[in-house]
Amino acid sequence: MEAVVVKNAGSHFLLSELPGWAPFPAVLRGKVRLERSGATNPVAVGDRVEYVLDGPVADELHPAVIKDVLPRSNYVIRRSTNLSRQSHVIAANLDRALLVVTLYFPEIKLPFLDRLLVTCEVYGVKAVIVLNKLDLCREIAEEEVERFCEIYRGAGYEVVECSALKGEGIDRLREICSCGTSLVSGESGVGKSSIIKALDPSLDPKIGRISTAHLQGKHTTSLYEMYPLSGGGFIVDTPGLRGFGLVDLEKEEISKYFPEMLRVADDCRFIPCTHTHEPGCAVKAAVDSGLISPERYNSYLGMLEEDKKFR
Repeated sequence: MEAVVVKNAGSHFLLSELPGWAPFPAVLRGKVRLERSGATNPVAVGDRVEYVLDGPVADELHPAVIKDVLPRSNYVIRRSTNLSRQSHVIAANLDRALLVVTLYFPEIKLPFLDRLLVTCEVYGVKAVIVLNKLDLCREIAEEEVERFCEIYRGAGYEVVECSALKGEGIDRLREICSCGTSLVSGESGVGKSSIIKALDPSLDPKIGRISTAHLQGKHTTSLYEMYPLSGGGFIVDTPGLRGFGLVDLEKEEISKYFPEMLRVADDCRFIPCTHTHEPGCAVKAAVDSGLISPERYNSYLGMLEEDKKFR
């Protein structure tokens, strides 16, 4: 039988046969853990899995057993820790990723956002940038809000200006999330849980209402969890990220995952071109002319430098 992983609580999981919503407990067979040892988590929320029952029904005493993980259509992955070669799959089989940021609460780190965006490009996940706490940001610096939107819309991304507190932008997010599975990710404190609650007030990501009795008191730490939205679609909540390292990406390939660089790179005098020192580089010319933002270009240079640390 097949189902989708809707909660990962360490060694225990919840599965549901989507699009139906009836979560039941499951554990992982050791063979799967060994076969998929390339990442710290062999099974991620969103994975389609094959399972067998250890009793008439799956319950606390007789959880289902995950036999195999079916091929993923895509996923979002990060390097587990700084200078570590281990990787961690955040979620799999996604229709989109909502990357939540704020300009000041906490203060945005553009290189962090850009690494998230590059990873989405690499693994085929459509990215939507959600600029949250807009009511507070506008009070401080309206021009910086406009500049941020200019940078990322110019790169080719949708930017949803949002205030979970005031309800601004929530209708657009609800429309985006109304079909398929959406990942919500970003740094701690940017308001991911508040956005999920605004999308569907019946949900409470911190409490985790989809939890079943077998997890309470034993495995209550909710690492990654999927919720059904009352307006349609499913949403994956994740813990706040503190760092985000790129995985399996050669430095020669990085520029291909900056859409604005890709649009002009064929005009470079030399192919391949690192877009750093070569004469006749169309990317550097586009930065000088304002077609590519210096902020994004500096993030790219930082990724090239970061890549050296892992070699």
